[in-house]
Amino acid sequence: MATIRLILLSLVFVECFVKSHAFAESNYKITPDVVYGHKAGMALTFDVVRPKEPNGVGVMFMVSGGWFSPWVPPESVVSDNPLFQFRVFRQIVDHGYTLFLVRHGSAPQFKVPEAVDDVRRAVRYIRLHAKDYEIDPERLGVCGGSAGGHLSLMLGTASDKGNTRSKDEVERVSNRVAAVAVYYPPVDMREWVGKLTDQFPALDFDPKLAESISPIVHVSKDDPPTLLVHGDKDNLVKLDNSQRMESALKKAGVTCKLIVMPGAAHGFGMAQDRQASKAVLEWFDAHLLKADQATKD
Repeated sequence: MATIRLILLSLVFVECFVKSHAFAESNYKITPDVVYGHKAGMALTFDVVRPKEPNGVGVMFMVSGGWFSPWVPPESVVSDNPLFQFRVFRQIVDHGYTLFLVRHGSAPQFKVPEAVDDVRRAVRYIRLHAKDYEIDPERLGVCGGSAGGHLSLMLGTASDKGNTRSKDEVERVSNRVAAVAVYYPPVDMREWVGKLTDQFPALDFDPKLAESISPIVHVSKDDPPTLLVHGDKDNLVKLDNSQRMESALKKAGVTCKLIVMPGAAHGFGMAQDRQASKAVLEWFDAHLLKADQATKD
């Protein structure tokens, strides 16, 4: 009997996936597995999910948890089925933004410094090919949670104009972003390097590199507007990470905002997830849309 139930559940799951895939394909333009670079004989990729009526703005999501970067079918992020739906992704695309799901070289093989290098290259590649994606390279936002939040903050605080002398055309492009929105990010890798490596092997890297990949060290007045969302009961990445980051950004004169989720741990419940998603969308609307677009919306 248990076997029959398992088979029936599997059939239902497959049917839901097929229907959700069909829905996504008919309502969005999805380009999976775009190769933005190579390392260790493997491809570095991102997926692109475009709305029917794009507004010319791109939003990059750092697919990273513990600096492990998993793959999911890109159709699932805009599915109409709750089994596959990632709320903030669907809202971002339905609002007219073109979504880039960026994966980096993943733990345990690759460490945090290498993940930072990868996502910087992803930004350069997207900016280089902005016309292909019908986006403005100067209106590119980035978001992510936890490790993905750390990577997002690195893009916000430690960008560069590119290396004009490089033979690689991608490396000649800037990796600057125009807005950042993050959930519960670690902000100072000097506090994390060499710790919890059994749980997060990406933290096993040369301590001499920690300062260079700590967003809080690189804060400057030209950093983009930054939203931080953090739970006050987060026992993994303490709230003071976002509090210190907010303080550093404000001291530098950067537009920023910290939203504290009462009672939330490292992750949010459904109601707080909706609140966070709404805040992220409003942040990108305020800082990435042009005045006429914002008025129209």
